Amino acid sequence: RKVAFERDKLTRSIGIACRKRPIDPSRIEKLISGIQRQLETSGDSEVSARTIGELVMEGLKRLDSVAYIRFASVYKDFTDAKDFEEFASTVKEVGG
Repeated sequence: RKVAFERDKLTRSIGIACRKRPIDPSRIEKLISGIQRQLETSGDSEVSARTIGELVMEGLKRLDSVAYIRFASVYKDFTDAKDFEEFASTVKEVGG
């Protein structure tokens, strides 16, 4: 299924992951703009949701570890608590 890229959808997804985290809104906006720019300059007329998800994961990992784990918990669709626990144990604390 193909759908057009929606910046608002990306903004909502990242916003949910970052909710109640001590992250300057300008850093979140910079992340969103950077992802959009990467997609626009990739030269591809179609980009998979997986590619967008991976870009978000990369950005959140550098931005805030809790937001990264929140996004990953939905994006990676862990099947049980052990999968989530293993993933979370690999995440290093980053500044917020």
